[in-house]
Amino acid sequence: MTDGLMALDLPPLEPLPDETQAYFDLCVEKLGILPNVLRAYAFDIAKLEAFTTMYNEVMLGESGLSKLEREMIAVVVSAENRCYYCQVAHGQAVRQISGDPELGERLVMNYRTADLDARQRAMLDFAILLTRASAEVRENDRQTLRDAGFTDRDIWDIAAVAGFFNMSNRMSSAVDMQPNREYHARNR
Repeated sequence: MTDGLMALDLPPLEPLPDETQAYFDLCVEKLGILPNVLRAYAFDIAKLEAFTTMYNEVMLGESGLSKLEREMIAVVVSAENRCYYCQVAHGQAVRQISGDPELGERLVMNYRTADLDARQRAMLDFAILLTRASAEVRENDRQTLRDAGFTDRDIWDIAAVAGFFNMSNRMSSAVDMQPNREYHARNR
C-alpha cells in the first residue's frame, strides 16, 4: 500500500509538474488537506488531469443543481455502491455545506430516512435507479424529475454526477483507496 493510500504500489511522480503542484497547493490552501484521491491519481498526470477535469466540471461547473444537491447525489450513489472513500469524503462535504451533521449520516446510511423535499427525493431516487439498473430508465422516470421542477439540463447533470461517482466508486473500491482521516471529524 502506498503510504496507506491504496492497495496498489503506484507512487506519485516526483517531482510533480509545476502546474500539478500548483493545483495540489491550491487544494491544500482551500481544503486544509490534499485529498487522497488526487494523490492516488498522481502516478499518471494524464489520468489525474482527466479525473480532475471531469470532477471539476460535474461538481463545480455551471448547473441548475446546487453544490449541496450534487454532493447529495455523490453520497447516495457511493452508499449504494458501498464505496468507503466517497461515503467518508462526500459525507463530510454534505455536513459542511448543509450545516447538518445528521443529513450527511442519513444519506450514507439510508437517504429515505432523511428530511428531504420532493425535489431532492426525486433526484436521489433517479440517481439510485441509474446506479442499480441504468438500462431500466424510461421516459416516466425523466418525467418524474420534470414534475419535481428539474429541467432537461438538470436531468443531464443528475445523470452526469451519478455516472461520475459510479465510475469513481468502482476505481476506489478496486484499488482500496483510503479517505483522508481528517474527513471523519469535520463538521460534526
